[in-house]
Amino acid sequence: MKATWNGTVIAQSDDTVVVEGNHYFPAASLNRDYVSFSNHHTSCAWKGRASYYSLMINGEMNTDAVWYYPDPKPEAEMVKDRVAFWKGVKIEP
Repeated sequence: MKATWNGTVIAQSDDTVVVEGNHYFPAASLNRDYVSFSNHHTSCAWKGRASYYSLMINGEMNTDAVWYYPDPKPEAEMVKDRVAFWKGVKIEP
């Protein structure tokens, strides 16, 4: 699977885990050249507290487009050390 935004590949891996319709890529597959820190957090009842990254590509910012669970609840262990995408990031084979 491949995650792209603004014409650029952000992550690519044959090892994704699908949870609630979202592909979670291994964190190591994320191209850190395009990632910037975000202070944004949300909470999921069964996965725990999510943290976010923003993307900066070709001078354009996509705020909080990447999320991850640094310390997921035990029932969501399958998303540990993985990232997922939204806000216009395309996920395709």
